Amino acid sequence: MKKFKLFSLVAVLVIASLVLAACPQPAPQTVEKVVTQVVEKVVEQTVVTEVEKVVEQTVVVKEEVQVNVEDYTTPHPILSDPKVRQAIAYCTDRAALIASVYPYVEDPDSLLMDSPWPKSHWVYSGPYTDMPLYDPEAGKALLDEAGWTLADGAAVRANDKGEALALKFTTTTAQFRQTWSAVFVQNMAACGIQILPNFTPGSWWFGDTTGLARRDFELGAFAWVGQTEPAGRTLYACNQIPLPSNNWEGQNYMGWCNQTASDAVVKATNTLLRDDRVAAYDIVQKEFAKDVVSIPVFNRAEAEAWSANLEGIIPDATEYATTNLHEWALTDGGDTIVIGMTQEPDSMLALVSSMAAQRLVDRPAKGVIVSQYSYDFQPVLQDGLSTIESGLATNDTVEAKAGDKVYNTAGDTVELAAGVSVFDADGNVVEYTGDGTVPMKQLKVTYKLQDYTWSDGQAGSVEDIKLGHQFDCDRESGATTFILCDAIVDVTFADGALETTVTYAPGYQDPTYHLFPFSIYPSHQVLADGRNLKDVPAAEWQTLPEIAETPLSFGAYYVTEWIKGQSLTLAANPYYWGGEVKTPNVIYVFVADTNQAVAQLLNGDVDYLDDSTLGAGAEVQTVIDAAKATGAVKYDISASSTWEHIDMNLYTK
Repeated sequence: MKKFKLFSLVAVLVIASLVLAACPQPAPQTVEKVVTQVVEKVVEQTVVTEVEKVVEQTVVVKEEVQVNVEDYTTPHPILSDPKVRQAIAYCTDRAALIASVYPYVEDPDSLLMDSPWPKSHWVYSGPYTDMPLYDPEAGKALLDEAGWTLADGAAVRANDKGEALALKFTTTTAQFRQTWSAVFVQNMAACGIQILPNFTPGSWWFGDTTGLARRDFELGAFAWVGQTEPAGRTLYACNQIPLPSNNWEGQNYMGWCNQTASDAVVKATNTLLRDDRVAAYDIVQKEFAKDVVSIPVFNRAEAEAWSANLEGIIPDATEYATTNLHEWALTDGGDTIVIGMTQEPDSMLALVSSMAAQRLVDRPAKGVIVSQYSYDFQPVLQDGLSTIESGLATNDTVEAKAGDKVYNTAGDTVELAAGVSVFDADGNVVEYTGDGTVPMKQLKVTYKLQDYTWSDGQAGSVEDIKLGHQFDCDRESGATTFILCDAIVDVTFADGALETTVTYAPGYQDPTYHLFPFSIYPSHQVLADGRNLKDVPAAEWQTLPEIAETPLSFGAYYVTEWIKGQSLTLAANPYYWGGEVKTPNVIYVFVADTNQAVAQLLNGDVDYLDDSTLGAGAEVQTVIDAAKATGAVKYDISASSTWEHIDMNLYTK
């Protein structure tokens, strides 16, 4: 899975519909029945209809009742045993796995994890000592206790039926994963566990109807990308287990249903108070470590490098390095910073792009409303976070009635009607009967911006906010989600002030409610064809050069030239509201590959390489060697927000 440092002002909590409880089903059996009359009987939990025929006299009839079992509701014969799962974790030398792909990382422990969230995340309250660390002898002992023993001279353990302890391990064909997987296979062999590697194309592994989406694995390795607001409900709640009966909805591919953890993650994603979320997520992490349904193998390392005469870089796991580009300075007095990238932005319209390359340009060249350093939010153009504590937001209890627009437990805004499930004011799931009212929480938030000026000298106005709401929520804009827009039941704009007040549907309790919800666009802008931007249909925006290539900016810089396939040039915005811009010119150059990018850095042709360009391969060692030998470059290697893990499918077909 490709690593993106995705910046989102609105965390999306997508909650799938309830699924059938996973439980063992009875096997086919032979039963004796005394048949004396016509009886039509539907056997529970099957699609088999058994019809008993009329007989002349009472006889004993033996018949097989075939009970159909839904896929992935039968406990896995090996992985359903917690002792086996713990043993696999004990037998995994995660430091060796890290060393196999990051030989230059001097402290592998800095990348080790014992929960689903990085240790630097505010949600982490560990250590979680129930998550086993490398101790192969402890692993072997657990396997013995579980009945998987190693006969004299044998290489693979077996149970008392002679069945081998063998598991299929599925992941992608990426060389990175094949490398650390080879060490994992060796680790398991040392404990008597046979691993059958299955390296598949990413298109199959991450497909909509294949691989993970259909839980077609026993042990499966892939990565999750962490967020400032961790969410986690679709990953760990009991009602998020994909099954044929729920059209494979949810991302709880392990089939893990720990009710304590499930209730906690539901609570964590349905409260606006961070202290409550921390406490709830602590429960999830404790249960996750205890049950060992997934091994958090390691945080991926990310490396970036820059010229020794460039200062002001702030390496961070959750924010793009160029967010503070206006603070970068060349100590030799140079007036132009050159940034090398192996990818080129697809558009300057951020709403329709998810590329890291786009964000690296967009942040300084369009402007920043809220930053996201160290797994937290900081207001930039936004005039303070609009929290309940600040008095800019309320979360009152209202009585929702039939026909009202509400936010349901599945994460959709719907009309309240009989059968709709919602969270009541106390956070309980209730199904509306169609009569009376149900008490629900309703957010009303006022968002404010500081004064700003566009790069053409025009002062910002509330009309820019109106245009942001209009475009972002237009179905023709190209946006990939409208969950927030759909949840808005009312929006008003201040008269002359840079603020807007949004009322959300009852039940909408997104923890990022305090972040400014829209983009802002220059409502005054007149295009080359004479039209005003605010009058242009949303479907055309992606093809407008004034939007997609050289947009106006309220940020520290603005785009002066974009030569496709070669370079993109920025100049300091003379009207920047946020203080001094230390270096007036910036050029992004697009290079063929990481080797070329590193060569240009070492030659002095490039001043900075971000983590998506430098990557984490052998080229990092080249940079390290050069830094030690010449001192001409500096680098940073740190734990990213992305983490590799091995999931265990607790059920089988």
